[in-house]
Amino acid sequence: MSTYVPLISSGTAGPLGVLHLPRLWQKLSLEATGQLAAGYPGCGKGYDAMTLNALGVDEAAIKAFVKSNKPTYPQFEAWVKQNGKSVNADAIAKHNAAVTGYIHDDGTRQGILSANGLPDGSPKDAVNLNNLDDWYEFHQAVLK
Repeated sequence: MSTYVPLISSGTAGPLGVLHLPRLWQKLSLEATGQLAAGYPGCGKGYDAMTLNALGVDEAAIKAFVKSNKPTYPQFEAWVKQNGKSVNADAIAKHNAAVTGYIHDDGTRQGILSANGLPDGSPKDAVNLNNLDDWYEFHQAVLK
């Protein structure tokens, strides 16, 4: 069975307007079917946890839903909207600001840029650094 590097950016939102939620759906879905590339958690401590906490969604419950239902993205969003304890415009706006405003530590930034053959500098934000990291991992796993 093939495994896949998740390539939906944390900077992407679905119809509900929640940044990172489409990426979380992709990672949980790949994990549930044993297809998530090594090194990627289905639900990690960074943006994944931030997203679930912001929306008041229980990690175990969402994992169980994805594993047993294999939802499309709209079905996943509908479940989040129905089961999240704080899915409202204010919580979404605060969460989105936290996602776009998150900055990796210097070591993480330097490691990602170096792996991509780039000098230390830009980008500095975690969303774009994570994109570079995913594209690098995809290249290594699929194109090299």
